[in-house]
Amino acid sequence: MHTQVSNQPGTLFVVATPIGNLDDLSPRALQTLSRVALIAAEDTRHSSRLLRQHGINTTTMSLHEHNEAQAAERVVQRLQAGEDVALISDAGTPLISDPGFSLLRTCRELDLPVSPVPGPSAMIAALSVAGLPTDRFCFAGFLPRQSAARCERLQQLVESSETLVFYESCHRIADSLDDLVAVFGAERPAALARELTKVYETVLRGSLAELAERVAADSDQQRGEIVLVVGGAPARVEDALPAEVERLLQVLVAELPVKQAAGLVAQWSGLKKNLLYQRAQAIRDAVD
Repeated sequence: MHTQVSNQPGTLFVVATPIGNLDDLSPRALQTLSRVALIAAEDTRHSSRLLRQHGINTTTMSLHEHNEAQAAERVVQRLQAGEDVALISDAGTPLISDPGFSLLRTCRELDLPVSPVPGPSAMIAALSVAGLPTDRFCFAGFLPRQSAARCERLQQLVESSETLVFYESCHRIADSLDDLVAVFGAERPAALARELTKVYETVLRGSLAELAERVAADSDQQRGEIVLVVGGAPARVEDALPAEVERLLQVLVAELPVKQAAGLVAQWSGLKKNLLYQRAQAIRDAVD
């Protein structure tokens, strides 16, 4: 029986659920979902398969983008009554391009306890297998639906040196890749991760032009859940290192940790430490 009697408010648990393979539900997530008084799910019909698979009989309610304000009010009432509630999305970590922000904001304003139960995330899963730098990255969510707005958004990101991560609809992936080629250039490295942890999991790596060509030619690559990872902008010509700085950096990277080598060269040359760190890391990666 889940009913709690307490003078203290309940806790909202933000619970990550599998992005595909139902066995990826963590033991702690399973325990939490089984013992809370209520599960607020993005789509109760979708989540019912996961709950049945793991023998979870907790009461559920819908909390999605169209009813979030009203549903959040109901959840807050339960929390204030001392009951624990779990928030889940259809897949992965809640609030990452999913509903729930309004509820979290209200909990923060009312000083109600909120606790994460971490686990799967399509963004992190894609980054882990993309083969692109992960020391700094920017999650850009879903791109706009229309090409003009999409290109405008991409133009804002074109000079970012960080690895970029996008979620994209299977219905728009071909057009989005074409726009990426047009704005970022054909040779920008990228990876397309599709249906991660599912039966038809696919990870394509190559230039944006190569990915666009592959997706256009293969309708199977235009199906399912898609994460697109795009390499950051290459260093500009004016950022190229002087020959003596490059030589010193190579010598020090062979003997010292990357951060220390970059710091010493920055002190000696007066150049930006971030630029030197990126180059030092590239030298180390090439050796490894």
